[in-house]
This record gives sequence, structure tokens and C-alpha cells, in this order.
Amino acid sequence: MDGDAVRERAGELPRQPGVYQFEDGETVVYVGKAVDLRDRVRSYADPRGERIRRMVERADSIDYSVTDTETQALLLEANLIKRFQPRYNVRLKDDKSYPLVQLTDHEFPRIEITRDPDPEARARRDGGGVGASGGGPAVSGPRVFGPFTRKTQVETVVKALRETYGVRGCSDHKYSNRDRPCLDYDIGLCTAPCTDEIDRESYVADVESVVRFFEGETGVLADPLRRQMEDAAANREFERAANLRDKLDAVEGFHGGAGEAVASESDERTVDVLGVALEGDSATVARLHSESGQLVDRERHAVTIPEGDAETDAPDADTRAGAVLSAFVTQFYTERDLPDALLFSDRPDDEEVLDWLEGEGVAARVPGAGREATLVDLALKNARRGASEPDALAALRDALDLDRVPRRIEGFDVSHAQGKHAVGSDVVFEDGSADKSGYRRKKLDDRNDDYANMYDLVRWRASRAVEGRDDRPDPDLLLIDGGEGQLGAARDALADAEWDVPAIALAKDEEVVITPDGTYDWPSDADHLHVLQRVRDEAHRFAVRYHQTLRDDVSTELDNVPGIGPETRRKLLRRFGSVEGIRAASVAELREVEGVGEKTAETIERQL
Repeated sequence: MDGDAVRERAGELPRQPGVYQFEDGETVVYVGKAVDLRDRVRSYADPRGERIRRMVERADSIDYSVTDTETQALLLEANLIKRFQPRYNVRLKDDKSYPLVQLTDHEFPRIEITRDPDPEARARRDGGGVGASGGGPAVSGPRVFGPFTRKTQVETVVKALRETYGVRGCSDHKYSNRDRPCLDYDIGLCTAPCTDEIDRESYVADVESVVRFFEGETGVLADPLRRQMEDAAANREFERAANLRDKLDAVEGFHGGAGEAVASESDERTVDVLGVALEGDSATVARLHSESGQLVDRERHAVTIPEGDAETDAPDADTRAGAVLSAFVTQFYTERDLPDALLFSDRPDDEEVLDWLEGEGVAARVPGAGREATLVDLALKNARRGASEPDALAALRDALDLDRVPRRIEGFDVSHAQGKHAVGSDVVFEDGSADKSGYRRKKLDDRNDDYANMYDLVRWRASRAVEGRDDRPDPDLLLIDGGEGQLGAARDALADAEWDVPAIALAKDEEVVITPDGTYDWPSDADHLHVLQRVRDEAHRFAVRYHQTLRDDVSTELDNVPGIGPETRRKLLRRFGSVEGIRAASVAELREVEGVGEKTAETIERQL
């Protein structure tokens, strides 16, 4: 886009708080927040630096989402950064997102807490604002409200809404084709539209009440709860009255809270200390956690700095450190309780982040001297150790001559039984640790060809990545479980899909690392070899487990053998691998399987 195109698009945006996205096709390259969307986006027509200019030129469109408040814009920005991993944003690589509340667009809408709302809900939010009515019917499409910071408070409020208005929370599978209400109806959480216990007009009226609550009409829920609490107290049901009082407190604080409440003053019992060290296009943030004056935990987190920090565009180290800390705070404290105080090595550069912390009752400061300054120095030492000292991943980069430290590694393996029930696994390791949220598995065509199976598995992953259908970030390295043949098949798949990711293999027997340029026989105690072994072994375990699940669940000739139930069938298949393996086993070998006696073993041998 050029300056004129940016100005033209900015003129179409509302003067409201929200989040904007610069996009290149279907790829989000930058996400930002604004108090006034029109003015903020217009500022990009005259870039302040070379990196911002490159970002704007790369983009071909600008999308946006309106929010009710500046705080919601701050939290929504953090959500979208973690979801899309834009290359021009500072990104914490290993965190979750803030929860939202969604009402689906079913005939009888469902309420749910989610981190990945329906795309149509996002489109509706763009037109009408997060939690705003947009001027249309309350349930004319999917609706999303939030984001919120306190998940437990959101859960309390959603449960109270369901108890008051009976909005369903079940899955479509559970909802469909029922002939009687489920347990939610019996305990008062749902009015059971699935079995026509309530007509649609009445149900929609209840849903509209829920929408009104999220739009700010607290009394829609607070008033019924207060009446119930007073009735319970009058009837001397004191425990129930106390529970209702707690719910009422959560509800009445919700619109000032769950993300925007002002916490009461504290004695700073919990303190987090954050120090940041910069190195090229990456950073390390060290976090020290103190409780009641005692240091109880320390950890380090990798942060990716974009090739152009579109918000600051500043080479100055202090400014860049402030930008990293601003991004880290909003992305890290997602499902974690905020501490009473945050001590920083550098002042976060985003005033809205500091305002948010103040609103949450968190004391945020950069210590100048004393014990607090000593803690910050300790955090900086931990961060610099993470950023500069050689570790297993840095050693792996050097040993393989990679362009970058392979912080994100994906491991692939295939499993089958003589070509039957072929499956593939794709596991993810982030900074040397398994990230199970990124695991994927795939059923493959049944054939006894490891090379073809590996080609199909890697081609599936690569194609999804290239076409933007995989919501995970690209890895720094692919590790194939196998030898030269499996690696060759994987590289063919990468070339055919035009996905530029380095790939290597690790053979099981010799523990030799195979690359396109040769092989490496590293010492058995090498830390960087241990990293690859963990990834390889986990990919193998995940593939075998899926293969066993499929194999155990299919119908076999064993189903017709008297005395063989599902559990014994599973044990036999796991012991011998397939029906063919069972057929080849002797009676003595069959009897070694738990639950198989001599008579059953003879019956198996006779019938198979």
C-alpha cells in the first residue's frame, strides 16, 4: 500500500478504540491497537522509519475490530498477536490467549467461553464492536464479547447467566437428536430447547437478556441474584445465601472488572521481577517470582523481535527493551494471576499497558537502588545468560550451520503394521520442551511403504502451511524419524509444496544425524543430540499410540472367536501386532497373554 491508499482506508474507519491489522493477502503482518482507529491508521500514511515503510508497502489491505474500551483493545491486540504471529510484532513464543465469551448463531444459540471465536463473530465484531449491539437483532449472528483477563470470574458469571436464563452450553453433537433433556436441565442450567421444553421465542428473549448483560446492563443478572440471596437469607439458608452473595459480587464487579477492575491496595505480598536481554532478532525475558519476601521461582522466556518494530521503529536498545516488556506483559499474564507489584529492568514503552496494570491494582516501577534494584540485576543476569551463553539449541544451530537457533522443532514419524492402519505424527518442541497443544496426527493410506508414507505426511503439513490452513507458526527445523530414505521423501515433499524449512533425520540404531550435506556422529553425551533424541522419541511414541488406537478399534476376525471380548482382543493385537501375527503364534505364546487360557488359545488357533 502507498500513502494515498492508507489515507483512503483510514477515512473509512470509525473514531473509536479498537485493533487494526495490516494484511498481505490472507497473512497478517502487523497488529496494533488504537484509542482512535481513524487517526492511528492515518499516521501510517507517512512512515516514521524504513522498517515501518517496508511493512506498509508489503500490506495490501487493512482490517479492524472495534472495542468498547481501550483496555479491551489492549487485550484483543495480545490475543491476535498470539493467534497470527505477525512478523512485524514483538511476540512471546509460548503463551495462550485471553478468554472471550461467544454466543453462536444457531437457531437456539449456545453460550461458551472460547479463545478462538467463530470467524463470523469476528466479522460481526468488526462492524458493531466487541460487545456492542451494532444496531441489529441481538441474536442475528454469532456474537463475541471480551476479551477478559480473569477467567475464573468469567466462568462464574457465565454459570450464573445459565442458571438465570437457561441458555444451553452443550456441543452440537450432544444437542442433536435427543428424546429427553440432559443433566443440565435437571440441575437448572438449561431450559432444554433440544426437546422443546421451551419455545424459540421465549428462548431468544432469554438470549437477548444475556446479550444485554454483556453490553453493560448489569441489573439483568444482578437483580435476580439479589432477590434469590435475600430469599435464601430469609429462609435461613445461610450457605446458599453466601454462595449467591459471592456470585453477586462477581457480577457487580464484572463490567468494572474481569479485565478492568481496580483492585484494592495490597502489601505487595507477590512480586515479579522482569529483566530483558536483547540479541539480534530475539530477546530473552527473565522472570523472578517472590512471595512474602522470598524468591520462590525463576524462569526465562524467548521473545521474537520483528525485523521491523512497527510501533517504535527505534534502534535504541532501551526503547527496544521497553517495547519487548510491553508485549511480554500483555501476552504472558493471560491465565496467570497478576502479582501485587512488577519490577522492570526498563520502563515499558506502552503507556496503555501501564494504565492497565494500574487499573488492575499492580504497582509497576523501575527500581533505582536498594534490594529491589539488586533483584532487577539478578533478573538481568538470568536474561543475559539465556541470550548469550551457549546452550543445547545454540549448539545445535552451530553444529548444523543453521541460520537461526532452532527454538521450534517439529518431529515426524509414521507407524503401521505391515501396511495396515498407517498413521503419521507431527509433534512440536518449543525451546527444548514438548508443546502438546501443537501436536497433530494423520491417518495415511494403508501401504507398506515408509518412504511414501513419510512423503504424504510431510506434504500434508507443508501444504497446509503454505496455504495458510495451519494455525501454528512455521518451525525452525523439521526432524524426521528415519534414515536417508525417509529424509529424501520428506525433502521431496517440501520441494513440491514449496515450503522452505530445513529438514534433517535421526536414525534409531546408530543415532546418526543425517542432513542433505552429510551425516554427523556426535558424542552420546552431547546436549544438542539429546534434544533431537527427545523430539524423535516423542514423535515415535505419539505415532505408535495413534496406530494402536486405530488398530484396536477396528473389527477383526477375532470378533468371531468365542470367548474373545474387546479387552482380550486389544491385548492380543498389542502383543502380536496384527491378526496375521496372532495366526502365526503358538498356543504357548497365546497363553502368555493375560486373559487367554489354554481352551481359548486352542480355539484361536483352530479358528484362525
